[in-house]
Amino acid sequence: MDIKHLQYFIEVNNFNSFTRAADHLFITQPTISKMIKNLEAELGVELFDRSRKQLALTDAGRVVLEQAKLIDKAFHNLETEMDNLLGLKKGHIRIGLPPIINASFFPRILSRFHEDYPNITFQLVEAGSKKIEESVQNDQLDIGVIVLPTNTALFHHFAFLEEDIKLIVHPSHPLASEDEISLSDLQNESFILSNKDYVLRDLIISSCEESGFSPHIVTESSRWDFIEEMVYCKLGISLLPEGLCRPDSRVKAIKIKSPSLRWKLAFIWSKDQYLSYAAKEWLKYTKEALAKKDS
Repeated sequence: MDIKHLQYFIEVNNFNSFTRAADHLFITQPTISKMIKNLEAELGVELFDRSRKQLALTDAGRVVLEQAKLIDKAFHNLETEMDNLLGLKKGHIRIGLPPIINASFFPRILSRFHEDYPNITFQLVEAGSKKIEESVQNDQLDIGVIVLPTNTALFHHFAFLEEDIKLIVHPSHPLASEDEISLSDLQNESFILSNKDYVLRDLIISSCEESGFSPHIVTESSRWDFIEEMVYCKLGISLLPEGLCRPDSRVKAIKIKSPSLRWKLAFIWSKDQYLSYAAKEWLKYTKEALAKKDS
């Protein structure tokens, strides 16, 4: 038995199909079938019940799968340690970003890091804070950007940005001439918000409720530029972080004074998952870059 036997077994279970698993692994179906047969012969058990139309694990298969996943994770950690010993000559970092933030500084940091470590690759995944936290906890992402607060029992974190949330309206809106407004002034407005995957939405709704009303939500989007465009088309009003309120925008941004709304962004990484040396180095590099930016 070698690690590939177990990895192929895991993939067949994931896809619930020898054919789809083989396609995913870029091998032939007879090859993967033979590997699983060899594994069954070596263990002396049947791993799959092949008598049904749909592939299903046997009792023994479920036990083997549980241990195979542990072995595969340990093997992955071993590979990661070897990467460390190679002095960052290679590596891969998975980072989650909410698409509703102004992430213009990210490409600059990534570019400079790439100059120093040209063989380290990046996977950037766009999702809301809730999904990012879940993915970091499940080892699908190494690092994520989320809106604080976060679960400090599960995640390490460091904050890097805090800014106001502003009201955006069409220039012809009655409130467009105001320099600042109270949140209660919006109780009769139609809101365009980010969707339920985004903590910003929860922050806005809870703040409105604290001001004595539940916002009437006319529609939702995960894209801040689309939200802005819908405001310009007079579909409703919205609230966006100050960094997304561009001076040259076709909509008017207005300060909210009562209560003032702010959000705080942070990088998170799991306390329970192994963090590769490449990811650790990127965090260190990013902290230093952001410190220089603020100084």
